[in-house]
Amino acid sequence: MSKKNSKAPQANKMSRKKYEKELFKLQAELCTLQEWVVAKGLRIIVLFEGRDAAGKGGAIKRIVERTSSRIFRVNALPTPDERQKTQLYLQRYIERFPAAGEVILFDRSWYNRANVEPVMGFCTKKQYERFLMNVPSFENYLIKDGIILIKYWFEVSMEEQTRRFKSRITDPRKQWKLSPMDLESHRRWYDYSRTRDRMFEATDTPWAPWNVIDGNDKKRARLNCIAHLLSQIPYKKIKRKKPKLPPRQDSKGYKEPDYPYRWVPKKY
Repeated sequence: MSKKNSKAPQANKMSRKKYEKELFKLQAELCTLQEWVVAKGLRIIVLFEGRDAAGKGGAIKRIVERTSSRIFRVNALPTPDERQKTQLYLQRYIERFPAAGEVILFDRSWYNRANVEPVMGFCTKKQYERFLMNVPSFENYLIKDGIILIKYWFEVSMEEQTRRFKSRITDPRKQWKLSPMDLESHRRWYDYSRTRDRMFEATDTPWAPWNVIDGNDKKRARLNCIAHLLSQIPYKKIKRKKPKLPPRQDSKGYKEPDYPYRWVPKKY
């Protein structure tokens, strides 16, 4: 990725009103897509990778905010345990793959082996090289088996990443989001740049290309990501009858009991 792209200037700030209006429309479309996915039995995998503090989590949150957690499922796998470390590397990801009528969102994915692990020394050079060589064939197999695979990389400038990390340090609501790994990613900016470049070179294939999101403006990044996701899956609105709210049943003499409920105090 060119230096120009990685430090793209922010456009004029989008107003909250416009952002919420556009988000409402896109989330409504996600619900339409959801019905289509279930009706047609689609299997969809969406990968979210990128710089730390580039906005992956915010985009995922807006995607699942108004959809069913039974259909749109988020996977953010923890550090592998001792048993998992002895398994085939992709094994613990494969067991989270979708069945018919499901959309699986990976908040970080098997591409940990292409970014975090080589930089932090969590894998050997041989494991790293073997992964880059084999993963395009693996993804090609998934697609030939009928899975829709969409890959996103969220990019952010050095200056914006620093600003967001400082905000996490000072804001008590965000401190949980700042981990030792985040601090290392800030220090090792150029190491991560090199692994990103190598990853693109090896795994940006015609059948599973990387889609890069400019994350410097969070609002626009979220909207652009959702709009692009919708554009990658042909779908139609499922026609159905508008439900009619039925009347309440007859009480048949029922009365609320005089019970000392433990009401939560009304402080607001």
